[in-house]
Amino acid sequence: MVKITFMGAGSTVFSRNVLGDCMCTEALRDAEIALYDIDEVRLEESEIILRAINKNTNESRATIKTYHGVDNRKEALRGADFVINAIQVGGYDPCTIIDFEIPKKYGVRQTIADTLGIGGVMRGLRTIPVMEAFARDMEEVCPNAWLLNYTNPMSILTGYMLRYTSVKTVGLCHSVQVCSEGLLKGLVMEDSMEGRTELIAGINHMAWLLDIKDKDGRDLYPDIKKRAAKKNAEEKHNDMVRYEYIKHLGYYCTESSEHNAEYNSFFIKSHQPELIEKFNIPLDEYPRRCINQISGWAKEKEDILKGGEITHERSREYASYIMEAIVLNKPFKIGGNVLNHGLLTNLPADACVEVPCMVDASGVNPCHVGALPVQLAAMNMTNINCQLMTIEAARSRKKEDVYRAAMLDPHTAAELTMDQITSMCDELMEAHGDYMKMYK
Repeated sequence: MVKITFMGAGSTVFSRNVLGDCMCTEALRDAEIALYDIDEVRLEESEIILRAINKNTNESRATIKTYHGVDNRKEALRGADFVINAIQVGGYDPCTIIDFEIPKKYGVRQTIADTLGIGGVMRGLRTIPVMEAFARDMEEVCPNAWLLNYTNPMSILTGYMLRYTSVKTVGLCHSVQVCSEGLLKGLVMEDSMEGRTELIAGINHMAWLLDIKDKDGRDLYPDIKKRAAKKNAEEKHNDMVRYEYIKHLGYYCTESSEHNAEYNSFFIKSHQPELIEKFNIPLDEYPRRCINQISGWAKEKEDILKGGEITHERSREYASYIMEAIVLNKPFKIGGNVLNHGLLTNLPADACVEVPCMVDASGVNPCHVGALPVQLAAMNMTNINCQLMTIEAARSRKKEDVYRAAMLDPHTAAELTMDQITSMCDELMEAHGDYMKMYK
């Protein structure tokens, strides 16, 4: 029997999707599912919903157990074959609020703040100690398990786990699967979707659609470039930043425009506020989503449960397909986050990169891609520099390394001086209290 442990199971919608997928997968239907969270209320809510799916999904025979609190973490992990990580250390209140409001005082505005930027740096630094504790438990009680990490900042956390623990880890994102589909739909090119081929590689949230051809082998980029330029010139829409990437860099990237707006120094500028309107950038988007979700959660929970009649259809999330591929030795291709080690030859070996990977009984096997176009590697490097320095700060636990990580963030550096960045980091670390007490 396969054992699947879900860390952060109080993330009800996400645990429903991933574990519901497992219940729809023949090789995983009789799995033991261990739900772990430090929030007892949300853990119970997830349990209720997942038990209903298990009951109503045809032939699902999963055994569901719950584990609450740090003292029970090791038991939740004991004997696991797969561990899914979806934690958010510090939650919306207080940590996300702090990550947005303090930088705003200094003139640094953000959209999502979970991957890069000062918010991504802080989130990474408070999450790594928790994930390191998971790793030490896993090394003891489930040393052969695969950790499927969904938590952001993906490149920072996955990179740390792969470099400094022995846990078999791959980072997973939702954006690779829908990248070209969303692009083609947005440009009214749906006729080219069926049978298309593509190559995506780079880093998480900034992996590049390097090649896309229709079923007849015709390069779709010339048409994509014309249509994207026309759409950006003629109408306001939600993907203007990535279409601007196509115009200036020649390629589209995986993650949304609201994310990519804050990964560089081009779009959010305090001295050019008109760019926010021009590129339709939703500042403070993540807090807004959190507020809406919190305020509507009671109703959403009831809607999800549907009086206990909830069912599930397998989604495109990678987790269940990876588990199935390993358990059955059934090869499956994913876009995974792994250590570079020569996969992308013009990026550092210790960078965490997102590349095609083949999965089978031997595990997750990354594919060599080669060199990225120079301009794309350079864009990735502006993010990698900050990611690697954040990992270094998590290792050294020194405040000066935290400052350096923030200084290497392109958006933060474009807005603030070194002294201002230092002051902002000090204020953030003090406000985060125990979550950041290890950095001295």
